[in-house]
Amino acid sequence: MPRSAVPAGRIAVGAAVEPRVLTPVVGSPVPVPDPDRLVHLQFRRFAGCPVCNLHLRSVVLRHEEIEAAGVREVVVFHSPAAELLEHTADLPFAVVADPAKRLYAEFGVESAPRALLDPRAWGPIARAVLRGAGEVLRGRGRLPESRQPGGRLGLPADFLIAPDGRVVAARYGEHVYDQWPVDELLRLASRTPQPDPGLR
Repeated sequence: MPRSAVPAGRIAVGAAVEPRVLTPVVGSPVPVPDPDRLVHLQFRRFAGCPVCNLHLRSVVLRHEEIEAAGVREVVVFHSPAAELLEHTADLPFAVVADPAKRLYAEFGVESAPRALLDPRAWGPIARAVLRGAGEVLRGRGRLPESRQPGGRLGLPADFLIAPDGRVVAARYGEHVYDQWPVDELLRLASRTPQPDPGLR
């Protein structure tokens, strides 16, 4: 999308991200951008969101492949850290709590009824709910909190950020399951020049 066509509040491809250090719920602080590799910064909804979990499991299954492509995963949720920890402690990548939705606002990530009402989302929602219910019944999962101060109508967003801070690709989801599949992430990463490992 041309820069001039980017809706107000959204970040255009080619824009520079202000450097910052994010604190995940588990693990060491994460620099964004990362001087040594690409960062896939993805925005999800709330802790225990069944649709978010469905997508993140596909990322977990191919995490080694993603890392081998020179990409660091950083996932943001708008839930408090303590609540998020109960749902994501086993994930092999950085998970960041943003209950005040400051990062969401900075990156122009929105909420809208179409998150759940778009017919393209209904199949993934059904699969996610069935899978989540099965996990809970087997004692391998927890239901999300009934009250979600950040709302339940969040839309996903994905950003691929180069080591120099440029946004080299971005996707603002049109519904709750509209995000980059792993194959698309790997394709985008393969097209992006990265630092020479010998110079790190």
